[in-house]
Amino acid sequence: MKAHLSLLMIAFLQLACAELAAQSFLKGELLYANALAGKADTVDWRMEGDGQVELMNGWMKLYSPNEKGHHVFWCPQEFPESFIAEWEVQNLHPQAGLCIVFFAAKGLKGEDIFDASLPVRDGTFKGYTNGAIHNYHISYYANGENEPERETAHLRKNKGFHKVQSLHPGIPTQSQAIHKIQLVKYGGSIQLSIDARRVIDWIDDGQKWGKILQGGKIGFRQMKWTQFQYRNFNVWECKSAEAGKQ
Repeated sequence: MKAHLSLLMIAFLQLACAELAAQSFLKGELLYANALAGKADTVDWRMEGDGQVELMNGWMKLYSPNEKGHHVFWCPQEFPESFIAEWEVQNLHPQAGLCIVFFAAKGLKGEDIFDASLPVRDGTFKGYTNGAIHNYHISYYANGENEPERETAHLRKNKGFHKVQSLHPGIPTQSQAIHKIQLVKYGGSIQLSIDARRVIDWIDDGQKWGKILQGGKIGFRQMKWTQFQYRNFNVWECKSAEAGKQ
């Protein structure tokens, strides 16, 4: 009897996840808008690690001088559990690099990630994947010196560095074109698209890898070999298109 109920519960969860995956999402209220075009645009942002910021020609360039170290650049604003974020990127150094977006980042006990009680982070990966914060992260450009031309995008859930989806290529490793990124989080539903091409489409069931992560901060991480520029970072509330039909 218990086994039968368990199978019914699994079937129910799978059906619910399939229905949520089929939903489309709409932009609600604009929560944050930043052109990333001048010094005033990033005065409140927080750099962790050996990263440098240059703002010129309407872009924010991130890099590590002399490839000294990996780095994470955090937007200061806290975002809700459901949002749509968009930004544009361009690769300035196709020889090697890796770009990640962290989101829904909070302390393990719900603290702000900048809370003074948390250990200092310096861009070293384990501080973000197996440290004192939890988050989701997606690597959408992957051409590291230790894994050249991987290209496939990965979605991981942290704490724990759990790889939960890896299906499609992200930004082509040798591309120097301008690409538009869209990240959608609607509760446990997570999607990432590059130039309207869906790369990640996954639903966190809140069970296998722990509870669904709620709101938190968004940050851009680069490995030390990376030179990317960013602009037009905007975040909206996320609404289900299906809910609007009811």
